[in-house]
Amino acid sequence: MPIIGLNFNKIEAKKEGGAAQQEVKVNSTPMISSVKEVTVPNLTKKALSIGFEFLTRYDPGFASVTIQGNLMYLTDKNKPIVDEFEKNKKLPEKASLEILNYLFRHCLLKASILADDLQLPPPMPMPKITPKKK
Repeated sequence: MPIIGLNFNKIEAKKEGGAAQQEVKVNSTPMISSVKEVTVPNLTKKALSIGFEFLTRYDPGFASVTIQGNLMYLTDKNKPIVDEFEKNKKLPEKASLEILNYLFRHCLLKASILADDLQLPPPMPMPKITPKKK
């Protein structure tokens, strides 16, 4: 996996009011905000620093969890990725899949802990144990 590091710069969780009076819908969205080439000490080649924001919303306007940070992505094709992002604000499909899956895994875990602290439903379905059918 070419992701060599993850750094959170901002974590914010807030709940508006008390208990929800209606059904709460939870939606999590990762967004890439920047892509730049950087020199990493002890590496022989440059890496990409990918800035991101991961927003989990509890609608309608009940609560939110925002996580901002950057991750380090190692590839042999830095320039095409940077150029594609600067031109279209998108990443090539292969890089996008790796990065977004990584963000979902790590940010949803962090958001789940924060949601529990605020007594919110988890942002992802949790496994349920059911009795065996006879």
